[in-house]
Amino acid sequence: MSIRQSAKIALASLAFALVSTHAMAEPVINKPAPTFSGKAADGSTINLADLKGKTVVLEWTNHECPYVVKHYDSSSNIPGLQKSAAEKGFVWLQVISSAPGKQGHVDGATAISLNEKRGATPTNTILDPEGTIGKLYNAQTSPHFFIINPEGTLVYKGGVDSIKSNKAEDIPKATPYVKDALEALAAGKKVPNQSTAPYGCSIKYAG
Repeated sequence: MSIRQSAKIALASLAFALVSTHAMAEPVINKPAPTFSGKAADGSTINLADLKGKTVVLEWTNHECPYVVKHYDSSSNIPGLQKSAAEKGFVWLQVISSAPGKQGHVDGATAISLNEKRGATPTNTILDPEGTIGKLYNAQTSPHFFIINPEGTLVYKGGVDSIKSNKAEDIPKATPYVKDALEALAAGKKVPNQSTAPYGCSIKYAG
């Protein structure tokens, strides 16, 4: 094999590695949010591209996770945020990336029933048992939030708030990152603390 051929192979390998790395890279603040299509709990199909012009909240969730319980059953914190988002005309999408047989995996009917019991009112719930959307966004924990502005730009990613505990009594003491982001967007202002550390249970991906 000539030096020239070896160089071409090396360059091709490097290009492939760069493409692969880019494909797996997590979404970047102030850049276009990764587009996706997913099946919803009510049987419909949700395409992110169809929601252009709307503020979209993506919330990764797992109803069995103690950190999710903290913000739902113990305090109604996230249901309250969902209600506030709806009043602002925002689209709130839960995403469930738990694989079959893993903690938090549910079918559509169960997801809807759980929300009814908890007083939760997301716009819809996306079922992602293969983890395709979760990995596209590099979702790490439940809960984990991503907020997309009407132009399709990612303007927030991270935790619901600043105190990484599963105790409901810590909520009033925490900086409410998601609440602050929603209020800033409603007021036409820049989102503060655009990238924060998520906390909660690890996403129960397949494998």
